[in-house]
Amino acid sequence: MNRRKFLSGLCAGTTLAGTVSLVSNAAAMLPALDRDISLVNLHTGEKFRGQFRTEIGYLDDSLGELNKVLRDHRSGDIHDMDPQLFDWMASLSGRLGGGEFSIISGYRSPKTNAALRSKGNGVAKRSWHMQGRAIDLRLDSASTEALRKLAINDSIGGVGYYPKSNFLHLDTGNARLW
Repeated sequence: MNRRKFLSGLCAGTTLAGTVSLVSNAAAMLPALDRDISLVNLHTGEKFRGQFRTEIGYLDDSLGELNKVLRDHRSGDIHDMDPQLFDWMASLSGRLGGGEFSIISGYRSPKTNAALRSKGNGVAKRSWHMQGRAIDLRLDSASTEALRKLAINDSIGGVGYYPKSNFLHLDTGNARLW
């Protein structure tokens, strides 16, 4: 059964309150046969556009490229990013009409995190960025507010909203908001 038919059946067969969030959660968490993503690191100008997952699983070469593009631009350190972030991003992008993500921050080394924290930028001491489980971004095809609402509805991980700086923080930790 393909994904669209599954979701249609889920919508048609559910009459309980909260149907919209159930469908959105299902769409975000369903295994994708093929997933692709488009992003640009605003600090380095490097881009990734392409497939990172097939019906067989994640593509190691693509994940390696994504890890490089999302490296700590201050130190040059590369760390494995959580592929579930890419799944979530691809799901969000797909539901908002596609587009390219602008990346403000991906992986952050402990040294970089400590330096940012010492400047009083509201940086968490044990930031998920240091584990490759967080990303700060915006999507060119949708407002950051629309991206935020959809991400919150997914209840997948942490969603931080920074309207003055026009970006969203996503992480694969426990579901929480700020």
